[in-house]
Amino acid sequence: MKRIVLIGAGLSTKSLVPYLKDRLESHQWYLRVLDRDLKVAQHRLGEETSQCSAAAIDITDTTLLELELADTDVAISMVPAHMHMNVAKACLKLSIHLLTASYLSDEMKGLDQEVKAKNLVFLNECGLDPGIDHMSAMRLLDGIRENGGDIRLFESFTGGLLSPESEGDNPWRYKFTWNPRNVVLAGQGGAVKFIQEGKYKYIPPHMVFRRTELINVSGYGKFEGLANRDSLKYKEAYQLEDVGTLYRGTLRRPGFARAWDSFVKLGMTDDSYVIEGTNDLTFREYTNLFLAYNPKDSVELKLKYYLNIPQDSDIMSKLVWAGIFSDNKFPFEKGTPAQCLEFILKRVWSLNQSDKDMIVMFHKVGWSQGGELKMVESSMGFEGMDSSKTAMAITVGLPLAIATKLVLTGQTLKPGVQMPITKEWYGPILDELEADFEVTFSDSMVDYKGY
Repeated sequence: MKRIVLIGAGLSTKSLVPYLKDRLESHQWYLRVLDRDLKVAQHRLGEETSQCSAAAIDITDTTLLELELADTDVAISMVPAHMHMNVAKACLKLSIHLLTASYLSDEMKGLDQEVKAKNLVFLNECGLDPGIDHMSAMRLLDGIRENGGDIRLFESFTGGLLSPESEGDNPWRYKFTWNPRNVVLAGQGGAVKFIQEGKYKYIPPHMVFRRTELINVSGYGKFEGLANRDSLKYKEAYQLEDVGTLYRGTLRRPGFARAWDSFVKLGMTDDSYVIEGTNDLTFREYTNLFLAYNPKDSVELKLKYYLNIPQDSDIMSKLVWAGIFSDNKFPFEKGTPAQCLEFILKRVWSLNQSDKDMIVMFHKVGWSQGGELKMVESSMGFEGMDSSKTAMAITVGLPLAIATKLVLTGQTLKPGVQMPITKEWYGPILDELEADFEVTFSDSMVDYKGY
């Protein structure tokens, strides 16, 4: 019987665990679900059987971690990204395959030779974004190259959004569908890098939400695309060393970025220092911390002057709706500006029970072939069922679940530290997602004039 150990039973494992559990008997697998909170692990697993169980674990306890991993075939690490190496080192020591949905770190890459020497697979970036974005992009790129095409342009965008039917009167047309902290800190920590028509381009952090492009995705409407931090690191992975345009980004509904930029300008997304005495502050007083002292003017008026926005602007409507002028108070004694903003936004941006989220993914690829210029647009949209069975959880968990099956069923897989960007990975994973879970892409040819 093959043994699977899942470490971390958070929201992204909601589809992963049922997929594996449904196949325990037919494939003769044993599933062990671990989390630092026993109740979370038990809730995620559901009823225990002779082929599955749950337990609590502190993965910083190396001895306990190795005991849990003993005689395991595949470990799936869904812990915070900075903790993956604890699991990776234990897996390497015990000769266990490792799968994660997180970005491939330099530290993980450094294990490649040892992983290969033990004929192991350490697969990273096998979720949604990163994950399905890589796999669907490489399927397009490989198909074009196999027909003699020379890639000149590659753009890719993914958005975790609200389904249109759940937007209601929400002027942002957005709620948290993944880690709120990551949303609040988006755009922090260095310049954005990409290539545009043969020129290297850089966007400083304070300008990320002011430089967007409008994108129309057939069947899903208009969006604005915001550049991801470093598109250049995928030049080698995607075999795009000579490409003229390389741009990866995030999708939001039009108007989101300009309004969010208000938080950036105010300093509310800063995570580098701590505000003391936050339990004595109302949200309005927190907002006032970032504005000039003038006891005669209201906080709203000072904010409008500072941001140079009129009373009737859509931006002001969004900020008021977000609750930054409310008289509610923080329940904690201190926190960074970003932590305070996250708390405020979670009150209005947390999914209600009936809310449905939506994933939208969009690729644009331009190439030359036989003296002609061609371009294809490929898009995918996928809606969740409710606030529990979200599109985000489904599309993050299922690729990992299918990859686990590939490892355990003896598929021909090259060893090493890697991403799912080869046919051995993206072929069967995308095929199953499309056939069994309706995660499908639609392609259409469009005009391309090059540059």
